[in-house]
Amino acid sequence: MRLTANKIAGILRQHGYRLTPQRHAVLKAIASSQDCVNPAEICTRVRQEYPTIGMATIYRSIKMLADLSLVCRVNPDSRSRNYLMRRSMSHHHHLVCSQCGRTIDFTHCDLSQLEKRLTRETGFIIEGHILEIYGRCPECCAASPVPNPR
Repeated sequence: MRLTANKIAGILRQHGYRLTPQRHAVLKAIASSQDCVNPAEICTRVRQEYPTIGMATIYRSIKMLADLSLVCRVNPDSRSRNYLMRRSMSHHHHLVCSQCGRTIDFTHCDLSQLEKRLTRETGFIIEGHILEIYGRCPECCAASPVPNPR
């Protein structure tokens, strides 16, 4: 299912929120990027339309959108928070280029056997998972080939 402005507005209404102009601008800032964006980049884009918007509003909007699974967090490193418009509403994961940050969704990940084994071995009740695989995208590999370490 592809998310449209009408579908997003409907999802927000179902959860007691409105699609305010500022939230819409935050969504547009994230959706208009092919790669993940951080809160500062989102703020820069939103301020083109709403010059007085504060970072607190940006962070609150991002959190709400992430809580509703409309955007997802991508962690290219442990120091930054980056966000990507959810391209797939189904369970999905990311391939992240460690050189340029390009992020590609993928949906197939059968981790059920691993989850069962971990539960059995640790007693940990697994409620979900996030999988990000890091490497270099084809464009970065073509620009600066490095021998494959495997």
